[in-house]
Amino acid sequence: MYLSKCVVNILKKLRKDTCFYYFCRIANRNIFSEMRKVYYIYNPQTQTYDRIYPTLRQRAMSYARRLFIGMGLGAVCFVAPLIIFGSPSEKELRKENSRLEAQYRVLSRQMDEALGVLQDIQQRDDNLYRVIFMADPISPAIRQAGYGAARYEHLLDMADAELVVNTTQKMDLLTKQLYIQSRSFDDVVALCRQHDEMLRCIPAIQPISNKDLKRTASGYGRRVDPIYGTVKFHEGMDFSANTGTEVYATGDGKVVSVGWESGYGKTIEIDHGFGYVTRYAHLNDYRVRRGQQVVRGEVIGEVGNTGKSTGPHLHYEVHVKGRVVNPVNYYFMDLSAEDYDRMIQLAANHGKVLD
Repeated sequence: MYLSKCVVNILKKLRKDTCFYYFCRIANRNIFSEMRKVYYIYNPQTQTYDRIYPTLRQRAMSYARRLFIGMGLGAVCFVAPLIIFGSPSEKELRKENSRLEAQYRVLSRQMDEALGVLQDIQQRDDNLYRVIFMADPISPAIRQAGYGAARYEHLLDMADAELVVNTTQKMDLLTKQLYIQSRSFDDVVALCRQHDEMLRCIPAIQPISNKDLKRTASGYGRRVDPIYGTVKFHEGMDFSANTGTEVYATGDGKVVSVGWESGYGKTIEIDHGFGYVTRYAHLNDYRVRRGQQVVRGEVIGEVGNTGKSTGPHLHYEVHVKGRVVNPVNYYFMDLSAEDYDRMIQLAANHGKVLD
C-alpha cells in the first residue's frame, strides 16, 4: 500500500493533469487489488462466508497453470503464423526452388535445340560426307544409345524428380552423341587424307578396251543360263572378245588369288583396299602372280574360254565390303555421260549371257 501511494505521489508531482492523475490511481488500484485477490466460501452452518487461504501447493499449481497457459498461448501466437505463412528462411527457399525449376526448364529447352542441331549434323555426316568417301553411315543404334534407368535412381527422391531426371537424360544423350559425332569426324578426316589413294584404288575403268562398247555382252541381274536354260542371278558383266585380248586391272591393288575356280575357270582376284575386290574369270592366261601389286590399267591376263563358258569372253565382278554390286556403276573414269547411258542399255541385254 505504501508503494502505491509513492507511485501516485510521484505521478502527481510529474503531471498536474487531473484526468491523467485519476487514470493512474484507478490503474494502480486494479493492479494491486489483483495481487491481493481474496476468496470466500459460504458456510451453511454459520450462514456466513469464510475466507479461504490457499496452501503453498495450490498456489504453486495455480502459478504453474497460468505459466503453461501463457506459454501455450504464446507458442500458438508465434507458431501459427509460421505454419500459415512460413518463416522468412522458408519463403526464401521457396523462391530459390522456383528459380531453380525455371532454370531447369530453360536448360531442358536449350538441350532440345542443341539435340536438333546435332541431328542435322548427323544426317549431313551420314548422307553427304560419308557418301562422298563411300563409307558406311553410323548405325542409329550406336548414335541413340543411352544409359539404363539405374543411373538416375538417386534423383527420384528429389523435388520435381521428373523434370530433373528428364533434363539429366538429355544432357547424357547430348554428351554421348557429341562424342560419337566427334569420332565420326575423325574418321571422315582420315578418309579425306586417304582420298587420293582411295581414288587410285577404286575400280573405275572397263577391264578390256571397249571404247565403242561393241564388246558389252550382258549385264548384272537375273538372266537365262545359256547352258541349263534356267533363270539365275548373274553377278557380273560379260565382255565378248577374241581369245588373247588383254585384260586390265581396273584399280590399284594387290593380287590375292590366281588360279582355277569351279565354274569360273582361270580366275584372278584383286583386293583394292577400302572394301573393294574385283574378279576376272574365264581367262586364257595370267600375266600376274599372287601377292603382286598392280596399278590401274596394268595388263593382268588374257581373255579366254575356260570354265563354264559358251565362247571367248571376260566375266567381270565388283565386290564392295563383301557384297557383290553392279559393275556398270564403276566406269566413271572411262565413259562419258552419253556412253554411260548406252552402256546401261547394252548391259540390260538378256540374250547374250556367255556363262
